[in-house]
Amino acid sequence: MQSIGTIEAGRPYPFGATVDAGGVNFALFSGHATKVELCLFDETGGREIVRIALPERTVDVWHGYLPGAKPGLKYGYRVYGPYAPTEGHRFNPNKLLIDPYARVLDRTFVWNEIHCGYVFGSDAADLSFDIRDNAALMPKCLVSAPLPPSGAARPYTKMAESVIYEMHIRGFTMRHPMVPKELRGTAGALRHPEVLSYVRDLGVTAVELLPVNPIANTAALAKLGLRDYWGYNSINYFAVEPRYLFEGAREDFHATVDAFHDAGIEVILDIVFNHTGEGSVLGPTLSYRGIDNASYYALAGNKRIYRDDTGCGHSLNFDHPKVRQMAMDAMRYWVGEMGVDGFRFDLAVTNARVRGEFSPDAPLLACIRQDPVLSQVKMIAEPWDLGFGGYRLGGFPRGWGEWNDRYRDDVRKFWRGDGGMLGLFASRLAGSSDMFGGRGPCDSVNFVTAHDGFTLADLVGYNSKHNEANGEDNRDGTGENCSFNCGAEGPSNDPHINSLRLRRRRNLIATLLLSQGVPMLTAGDEIGRSQGGNNNAYCQDNEISWLDWSTLVEEGDFLRFVQALVRLRKDHPTFRRTAFFTGSKVGPGGLKDIVWLNQEGREMTEADWRDAQRHTFGARLDGGAGGESFLLLLNASSYPQPFVLPAFAGVRGFSLAFDTADANVRPQVYAADAVYPLSSNALVLFAER
Repeated sequence: MQSIGTIEAGRPYPFGATVDAGGVNFALFSGHATKVELCLFDETGGREIVRIALPERTVDVWHGYLPGAKPGLKYGYRVYGPYAPTEGHRFNPNKLLIDPYARVLDRTFVWNEIHCGYVFGSDAADLSFDIRDNAALMPKCLVSAPLPPSGAARPYTKMAESVIYEMHIRGFTMRHPMVPKELRGTAGALRHPEVLSYVRDLGVTAVELLPVNPIANTAALAKLGLRDYWGYNSINYFAVEPRYLFEGAREDFHATVDAFHDAGIEVILDIVFNHTGEGSVLGPTLSYRGIDNASYYALAGNKRIYRDDTGCGHSLNFDHPKVRQMAMDAMRYWVGEMGVDGFRFDLAVTNARVRGEFSPDAPLLACIRQDPVLSQVKMIAEPWDLGFGGYRLGGFPRGWGEWNDRYRDDVRKFWRGDGGMLGLFASRLAGSSDMFGGRGPCDSVNFVTAHDGFTLADLVGYNSKHNEANGEDNRDGTGENCSFNCGAEGPSNDPHINSLRLRRRRNLIATLLLSQGVPMLTAGDEIGRSQGGNNNAYCQDNEISWLDWSTLVEEGDFLRFVQALVRLRKDHPTFRRTAFFTGSKVGPGGLKDIVWLNQEGREMTEADWRDAQRHTFGARLDGGAGGESFLLLLNASSYPQPFVLPAFAGVRGFSLAFDTADANVRPQVYAADAVYPLSSNALVLFAER
């Protein structure tokens, strides 16, 4: 145990445990507490050594300075105040609490009913009061010194030039044969030379990591012997989940960010500021609930009940300035000290509610916009939550990226062969100006798959979800996936079915990478990752979710196809415009910047667009000054469709770039007015000559 002196007054800021040459300053916000105790533990974290009341309170910040204290000291808090759920207060000093500003936790949280502030299973539910001490089982906070400045330069990739790769920090390497077993599943594994070179060679410009913060497993999952794998149950916003760190050191994550930067790849964090792992009123008391429930969480008219805009039992209260400050401080920490390049906000509408109503000028969004650090990094919203008026696609401020689920659904439906999809699909291909008008195509983050839902292989291999392993009798997960199994449910030995599935995968991934907007790939789609039809694998920390690297050989051709598409997008600004197409004439030839074509090689008419049975059309994309123009042909029908190549003034012909119906097609040149044999379920790209 460290040799420490008598507690002194200290300072109310900064929050958390701040190290200097003489000791450590502790500061904790609680607007309704009556006393705060700092609890110190031995080196194992298993035995509480001493409790020290923080001696000062300055504008609802409790603080004290501990001379002689050093990095590595393990601590937690006990906070005193009324246990009055009907008044919004849930203080229980029998429960050790995590410092919201702790940079490191010494262990992973393990569910136990003793963590609940009420008597678990009591008839009185959350109105009961549990007197048992949970400290022995709780994660402890570690006092941490600031990390040294990063030696790697940030890539600062423009949004228009970005290709995002969504991955899970653990699942990406748990089955990687070249990564040492003791390293697998950690941040350190991501910077292993084999792993890092794979991501770099794929050509993506950014990795978007599913939540890396410490996770609270739920009682329901613990009962089933499962655990929260995705990580959307954070119990702290500054620390990294201990299982993701080699030997528990946050330097492991910091070094991985540097390694990605050295490879020219940005790191974006998926962050869950809409709710925490403390759950509903029947959840555990781990941090915010026990520190100041009435400030941290949005309460309903009946203060015993939370306002739940998230579907997770409660919502964080961004009407409170200290909650906004915590979010801002956390993001500044991740950018300034840990080096990350942006954030994806889960259920972001919750963060932008003012007294329950969504506003694009909400205080948190305004704070980010004016912040000299955060205004310079990428901000991506999941533009919905489950509250009233919660679907807000296109409603965030200019410059924010937004997950475009309309893109996902419309692209899937078009390639499934649904009728009446031409207009919607064309809008998605051109950047979704119907959603982002007045902004720009780069605000649309396009995806056909994500962690939530089918993988790309399962999208063409299953008509229905198969979530039995989740223990909810297949009731969980969405029932409408806009998928098509190509004639058999699940794996097939039929060569025709497997060929069609591969073609449909090429169509979907080619559409994604040739569309205006910012494409997001899901890790493993490029090597045929399957979850066996599970479209809600949030609790599958096992081989259902982990990438199977053994498919690299058999999926080599598809991987190379994806790599080639990423290079094509990078090499040609035609596919990454910063402004929407206008349909106006450009250049000396007098051609429009985009021309939509029917199978006769003529510009689409209103009748063509209204034809619900039409599944085939084309688009000529102007390359602008000095850029290369391209012709795109698409056939979502089950029949070949001969397509007359257009005859434009000044255009000599078209050079075939690829045809998804034939991965081995050789480049050749076609004259204007030539008839191209467009196969069924195929996408073809030509470069204009």
